[in-house]
Amino acid sequence: MENMYKVGDYVYFETSSTSPFQIRRIEELNKTPNGHVEAKVMCFYRRRDISSSLIMLADKHQSLLEENGETVPEEKEEEQSEKGSHQLKHRELFLSRQVETLPATHIRGKCVVTLLNETEALTSYLNKEDMFFYSLVYDPQQKTLLADKGEIRVGSKYQAEITSLLEGEDTRKLSELEDLIWQPCPENGITDKEIDQFQIVAKSVGTFARALDCTSTVRQPSLHMSAAAASRDISLFNAMHTLHEYKYNIANAVTSLVPDGGPVLCKDEMEEWSASEANLFEEALDKYGKDFNDIRQDFLPWKSLKSIIEYYYMWKTTDRYVQQKRIKAAEAERKLKQVYIPNQKPNPAHPAVLSGKMNGDQMSGRACESCYSSHSNLWYAWGPSHLQCRLCSSCWTYWKKYGGLKMPTRLVEFKLKTHLARHLATAHGLAIRPGSPKPVMKTRTAFCLVTTALTRLSRRLCKDLLRPKHAARLPFIPINIAAIKQECK
Repeated sequence: MENMYKVGDYVYFETSSTSPFQIRRIEELNKTPNGHVEAKVMCFYRRRDISSSLIMLADKHQSLLEENGETVPEEKEEEQSEKGSHQLKHRELFLSRQVETLPATHIRGKCVVTLLNETEALTSYLNKEDMFFYSLVYDPQQKTLLADKGEIRVGSKYQAEITSLLEGEDTRKLSELEDLIWQPCPENGITDKEIDQFQIVAKSVGTFARALDCTSTVRQPSLHMSAAAASRDISLFNAMHTLHEYKYNIANAVTSLVPDGGPVLCKDEMEEWSASEANLFEEALDKYGKDFNDIRQDFLPWKSLKSIIEYYYMWKTTDRYVQQKRIKAAEAERKLKQVYIPNQKPNPAHPAVLSGKMNGDQMSGRACESCYSSHSNLWYAWGPSHLQCRLCSSCWTYWKKYGGLKMPTRLVEFKLKTHLARHLATAHGLAIRPGSPKPVMKTRTAFCLVTTALTRLSRRLCKDLLRPKHAARLPFIPINIAAIKQECK
């Protein structure tokens, strides 16, 4: 059902009535003691949620993809390419491993989030409703962007190099390619019973060696724990290696177990790790799963990757692992599988809904800031309050879902007056003069815009290039000043 939400669904969450929805993936659904349902979710971030420096990195990553986009008809090429590129940024998300808990009643619908498919046209994401993609991973703590490890790798540089087929008879000597490490047989003068007896001797030596080792006595204070540690595979492998090294001569092999420096002590990763390190590992495993690189980077940087992987497979053979599996299975039985959330109908009492005298479906004031329409059944306040901008109901829904406007906004904010002057001169052929023609009526911070001589001349000589009506409909698109200068010469 459309209103049934289950674990693994990508959903919209509304945390503010005037801000865009947040996009999350449901990890768990839990029922609180007071009867409410909470969702444990994984966070996705939009472009508007990250810093401008990281957006520049994302743009470099996306510019390579836009070069492979589909073409559009010539008469709409300029407007469509800009509109498509603008809306495509609204579909881009950034995966994070940040997890939070939100009330399930704040869910506002489902969406689809996929890893960017480099073999698929980017326009395919725009043609599908509620469709998003991601290719970069955002770390909110470190403020970094990294490529996702699951990205599709296409091209010759990602293909395996296969060796040429060996023709004819294989002349290689297997004895030179392999190492013989175990070959007990009656010809070597040893029986299975003697091998078992030697392994018991090796375990006993290992137990005694742990009694002499200071660090081992702290971690295994009892004889029972020391004997259990000495009975693990590391001791048995060492015993078999020693037998093979001394050509299955038990007398020489036993002597080698107790050299001049003391009895041989063989430790595996289970003994090398402290209790606090083991707890850190279990916490990291619960957060990252079997992503050992992230476990090492965030939780155990002093351990090698080899050490962490070895410890993991040894840890899976312990009672601790079995207990955790049982606990998680019991928790999974108590968790909800799905939850029903009804649809939210448009509310005229919404804080962003503008009130006023309605004239049919038209209200006096500015047109929609996104689609420039002057007709809508509901109008919503948008942007800074002093600018009195508004959106129609259709564009408001788009804004809530995608975090942007359908078309680039006509509002351009400049922090410095010099930036505004440079933009007006280069993009629109306007000049700023300080002061005012009537300083008595204006404050000293007022200024007026005056067209340059080149702009006035181009209105008469370069109508085809300037296209005044087209420029008036799309005031946010810069005019090609260089082409106009060339024509006026």
